[in-house]
Amino acid sequence: MINLKDLDFDALSKALAAVPAASRTACLKLFASVFAHGAQSMEHVRAARMVPASVRDWVQANGCLPSLTVVERRRADDGFVKYLFESPQGGRFEAVRIPLFDEKYVVCISSQVGCALACDFCATGRMGFQRNLEAWEMVDQVLAIRAEADRPVRGAVFMGMGEPLLNFENTTRAARILCHPAGLAISGKAITFSTAGWVPGIRRYLREGLPYRLAFSITSAIPEKRAQVLPVEKTWPLPVLVDEIRHYATTRRERAMLAYVVIKGFNTGREDAEALARTFEGVPVKIDLIDVTDATGKYEPPDAEELSRFRDYLQVVKAPIARRYSGGKDIGAACGTLEASQRGGQLILEGATS
Repeated sequence: MINLKDLDFDALSKALAAVPAASRTACLKLFASVFAHGAQSMEHVRAARMVPASVRDWVQANGCLPSLTVVERRRADDGFVKYLFESPQGGRFEAVRIPLFDEKYVVCISSQVGCALACDFCATGRMGFQRNLEAWEMVDQVLAIRAEADRPVRGAVFMGMGEPLLNFENTTRAARILCHPAGLAISGKAITFSTAGWVPGIRRYLREGLPYRLAFSITSAIPEKRAQVLPVEKTWPLPVLVDEIRHYATTRRERAMLAYVVIKGFNTGREDAEALARTFEGVPVKIDLIDVTDATGKYEPPDAEELSRFRDYLQVVKAPIARRYSGGKDIGAACGTLEASQRGGQLILEGATS
């Protein structure tokens, strides 16, 4: 059987190429019925208009529409909602619905069950790697959340469980579905892949000229410090990563986003700011400061005074600086806390709209 949720538009067109009367229009209508309209069953696909009956018959006989199960939803005090999903292919993973300005939602997507990169402050990294998610499992996270949303979903960030560039084929196929006009119609510029510095994936991204954004997790520009918390530094050292970030910024003609997880007493000194300035001299960047969130207590975020002092030090970098809001802390939905957990916040009963 053909999993219709796992096909981008080109793959669907190829699958239907041998079917009489499967015109481009028919393929677009079928694609839209699955993604734009969120078909819940093959009967809904069968009802797609402007599709010849012979094509609909073939799709119904040969296609399937698997779905993730929503185990639970938890709402944080700040309006973030964390979804815990279970897949028929095994494993549990999370996605987060992020409210923006009372106008729209962005969905934070998981790309793996667990993660192999083992960043020391990350709950997902402590789980170890279990498996890659397939494209349909990522898309279905967005479809399930969109179906319950009271505002449009206008963005997607691959910043949930897993390193998306280690699952390149599936994450980029999912992104193609998300941004297709007959899919979920999310702008490519509103789709972001976050990487801890997996250089082979970055290189492939650049070779293929993908339209999405990358965010690069740095956390320290002092290699010895970075290696303490991001083991990927030992495989792909910072100078190699910086060359790829420079290439990205030059190719895209935009500032590269450096995600910098701030940790109390660890990476917020003058020497840390000066290392950033030296390392990224001549590279157009912007710095996104993120409070570490570690349920084990091993790492703590800086207090307001330490953070303010660090921001002053960062002026030597001569780059825009922002502080990312880490929402959903009370439900384990903040950056670095996703671990398929069930705790905190307001439990929203299955089947209820949120």
